[in-house]
Amino acid sequence: MSMSKVARFHQMGGPEVLQLDEMDLAAPQADEVLVEVNTIGLNRAEVMFRNGQYLETPQLPARLGYEASGIIEQVGPNVSQFSIGDKVNVIPAFSMNQYGTYAEKALLPIHALVRQPANISDEEAAAVWMQYLTAWGALIDIGQLTEGQTLLIPAASSSVGLAAIQIANQAGAIPVAITRSADKKELLLKHGAKHVIVSESQQIAEQVTLITGGKGADMVFDPVAGPALNELADACGQFAQIFVYGALSTESSPFPLFAALGKGLTFRGYTLFEISQDAKRLQRGVEFIEKGLAAGHLKPIIAKTFSLDDIVAAHQYMESNQQVGKIIVTTSNI
Repeated sequence: MSMSKVARFHQMGGPEVLQLDEMDLAAPQADEVLVEVNTIGLNRAEVMFRNGQYLETPQLPARLGYEASGIIEQVGPNVSQFSIGDKVNVIPAFSMNQYGTYAEKALLPIHALVRQPANISDEEAAAVWMQYLTAWGALIDIGQLTEGQTLLIPAASSSVGLAAIQIANQAGAIPVAITRSADKKELLLKHGAKHVIVSESQQIAEQVTLITGGKGADMVFDPVAGPALNELADACGQFAQIFVYGALSTESSPFPLFAALGKGLTFRGYTLFEISQDAKRLQRGVEFIEKGLAAGHLKPIIAKTFSLDDIVAAHQYMESNQQVGKIIVTTSNI
């Protein structure tokens, strides 16, 4: 048995339902390891899970957490590819009803682990895999984004949005960031967006027409959905692809029928699990990201760092939407 602080929630609700429980952790079973967690990356999916608005319903009391950087403390039976002392990162490739990384120590399945890339910090390592794999899977693996194409990125200041900007630039495409207010415009330009559309004060389709010389966007990478899906479809060119990978809007998502028919648009529902639960595609994604990190094309952007004891404040900050980049939580192990 190993003792650990574990962040859990015993009822669904706002950030205040999170609490730190002292727990006895069982020894790792077959194909599992026990990881001493150093840093944790926060994701919007975890907020939605805590609220009961995610793809699966929490089994209470529920754990949280898809990402982390840490060191293997124990290995279970059948584990040969990892050893005690290995520095590893956690990839979102499991149900949070089975595993979670919001803890000082966490039992985790080996299929969700990769060795930590060289020359990045623990904080950066906890900010890599959700954002870059999510963007790579849609933009490169499925969408085949190519040089000169225009990519629209709503919620561009999120970690996945910033990852999409970097990957689009690496592919030679034109990333167009969309943000609600002008507060984040200069930061988005600084972090690689070729153009920024402020949706509170600008018409998306009108701006895209100006940017593309009337051609329209080739691809959309949207975590919001809701009524704005119609505006995004209006901004698209012929045969554009629209990836919807989230549901941040609390409003319904009317289908833009006439734009879809008139332009031959492709709408694609997408989540990272399509990639992370397919070993061959996951390996291709990992190799792409490792090369991008080594070359400096990909560089995680850290918005703010909290301690595990301040997990409620960390979730409150995420829900404030002030951040540009990834929110990181450190444990007592760092």
